[in-house]
Amino acid sequence: MRAIVSRAVVLGIACVAPVQVVGQEARPTLTIGRLHYGGGGDWYANPSSLPNLLAEIGRRTSLPVAAREQVVTITGPDLWDMPFIYMTGHGNVLFSDEEVLILRRYLENGGFLHADDNYGMDESFRREIARVFPERPLVEVPLDHPVYSVVYEMPLGIPKIHEHDGEPAQGFGIFVGNRLAVFYSYQTDLGDGWEDADVHGDPADVRELAFKMGVNLYVFAVVAGQ
Repeated sequence: MRAIVSRAVVLGIACVAPVQVVGQEARPTLTIGRLHYGGGGDWYANPSSLPNLLAEIGRRTSLPVAAREQVVTITGPDLWDMPFIYMTGHGNVLFSDEEVLILRRYLENGGFLHADDNYGMDESFRREIARVFPERPLVEVPLDHPVYSVVYEMPLGIPKIHEHDGEPAQGFGIFVGNRLAVFYSYQTDLGDGWEDADVHGDPADVRELAFKMGVNLYVFAVVAGQ
């Protein structure tokens, strides 16, 4: 994974603006890979969500991040430059046999996938990720896992952003060895919480919880979870 950050960077993680080197322009080196998948689902949903999340990561930590996400496919070369890929949508997800093998290799070699159910992709995502890891089922991530505390303490786990079916928000995961490699946010829709404030009209405190969880996921993936 060529873009994985050294563990030493964790020493710079803080809920403050990044430190600038005098006389030297900061060069963004990290981004989020938005996964363009097949099957007909709207992989492009919530267009303002990832730029807003990246802005908050840049504001709240010392990680050098870009202003926008980068669209990637599983078979494209850019996948291997992404320490963190994100997928969302309301519809069907379908991986080819080749994509199943490549995604497994990516995740086994240090990559991280955050799948964010935007109300409608649950059945197909569970089906396809089971093809990637047939021997590793999705399990609920325990509340004492570092993903809920690496920057912000989230003692109740993943926050509930939108109603969906009225069920509790849950964070599921797939572990490769002891490393959390896949995080699946279910019955919450974090991406809606990251969108521009006027898109959904979510209260400021709800959006703040969504951003805190997003920052935790990103920092865990690129620093603490390696």
